[in-house]
Amino acid sequence: MVAALFGCWFRVGGARSAMAGRVIPVGPTVVQTSMSRSHMALLGLGLLLMLLLYVGLPGPPEQTSWLGGDPNVTILAGLTPGNSPIFYREVLPLHRAHRVEVVLLHGKAFNSHTWEQLGTLQLLSQRGYRAVALDLPGFGNSAPSAEASTEAGRAELLQRVLQDLEVHNAVLVSPSLSGHYALPFLMRAHHQLRGFVPIAPASTQNYTQEQFRAVKTPTLILYGELDHILARESLQQLRHLPNHSVVKLRDAGHACYLHKPQDFHLVLLAFLDHLP
Repeated sequence: MVAALFGCWFRVGGARSAMAGRVIPVGPTVVQTSMSRSHMALLGLGLLLMLLLYVGLPGPPEQTSWLGGDPNVTILAGLTPGNSPIFYREVLPLHRAHRVEVVLLHGKAFNSHTWEQLGTLQLLSQRGYRAVALDLPGFGNSAPSAEASTEAGRAELLQRVLQDLEVHNAVLVSPSLSGHYALPFLMRAHHQLRGFVPIAPASTQNYTQEQFRAVKTPTLILYGELDHILARESLQQLRHLPNHSVVKLRDAGHACYLHKPQDFHLVLLAFLDHLP
């Protein structure tokens, strides 16, 4: 801008300046230093004006904390009814709805807010999925529950939550600790699930190969390449599920969905989109 307004060549004492032709950056603008003597004062004023305008302009907008989000997505929140209410976050399909609905559990260090921060809830809404993220008992905004102390109680609790929230054709996403809830439910009520996405879940050792083989639910087994303990232990058992595929996220640890969120989202959406 300044170069266009004031750019012209000048000579000092009849000879071309040693600085002639050099280009010096000033802020975001490039200015040629060769100017006529009569324009020197005008150049100084122009540069000063440009600097004041540049400093006074607002900076670029801050990026949102989640990936691939949409400001039009509304995240609902609430508590299930009953004596042991479970806190949940929910998104509805932003466009044409798919039949399957996604239920997101969480690991020991996380809660339902993780899926909002990661952008998973927003992305699923954009792609036409209803999605519900739960705070398991004792995490986030859900109080501890005596029901969670037994395997049968945890399966019944998850069953009740799905009924209370009227979740149908559920795909259950279960990382780490949440396997204590997801696997008992899978063994008892796998016919209610349209899909299962275990991410190095806990408690796989509590079930036999025969029990896993009896589950016909389409399953996407996800784990991080750098998870050398729980991922390997769970994979040994989960491989006995007859209708499964396995995806390893490279350079990712136990919480692979946090380390490689873009890869995780792509794989999850591909799995969901191909469910019957």
